[in-house]
Amino acid sequence: MKPKLFLHICCIGCGAYIAQDLKKDYDIELFFFNPNIFPLEEYEKRLEEIRKVARSEELEVSVGDYDHDAWLKLVRGHELDPERGERCRICYAKRLAETAREAKERGFDHFASTLSISPHKDARALSEIGNKLATLYGVKFLDRDFKKGDGFKKSCQLSRELGLYRQTYCGCEFSMRH
Repeated sequence: MKPKLFLHICCIGCGAYIAQDLKKDYDIELFFFNPNIFPLEEYEKRLEEIRKVARSEELEVSVGDYDHDAWLKLVRGHELDPERGERCRICYAKRLAETAREAKERGFDHFASTLSISPHKDARALSEIGNKLATLYGVKFLDRDFKKGDGFKKSCQLSRELGLYRQTYCGCEFSMRH
C-alpha cells in the first residue's frame, strides 16, 4: 500500500507533471488552497483546469476556502516586495500551513506543494517552512525541489501536449506587475 500524500497545487500547468511523477510512489489527493489568486475569474479558471486533469488522472481534489480579503490583510505592508521576497514567504507559509493542518486532520502520511517547480519560487524557503510545519503538525513533509532534473521544462512540455492553460503570473495582483 502506497503512503498517502496531500499535494498542495496552485495550477495544473505545473501540477500535472508532478502528480504524474509522484503517482508511482504515493496515493495522491490534490489540494487547491490559494486565497492569493486574483481575480476570482483566474482562481476559477485554474480550479476548473485542475478538476479536468484530475478526472483524467483519476485523482481526488479538495478545495480550501477562498478568502482573498483575509489574504490581503495577511500580506499588508508587503505589496511592493519583490517576487521571492517576504510577501511570498508569508503566502507560502499560509498555504503550506493549511495543507499540513488538513493532511494531519485527514490522516495523510505526507504533505507537499507543487510551488517549488517554479523558477520564480524560493525552494529553500519552501523547504524551511514545510519542515517546520511537519514538526508542528506531525505529518511528514515531502521536501522536493521539483524544478531539479528539468522539472519546470518537463511541466511546460506536458502542458503543451495536454493543451493546458498556463497563466502569465504567479497568482496575486502584486505578481502581475513582474
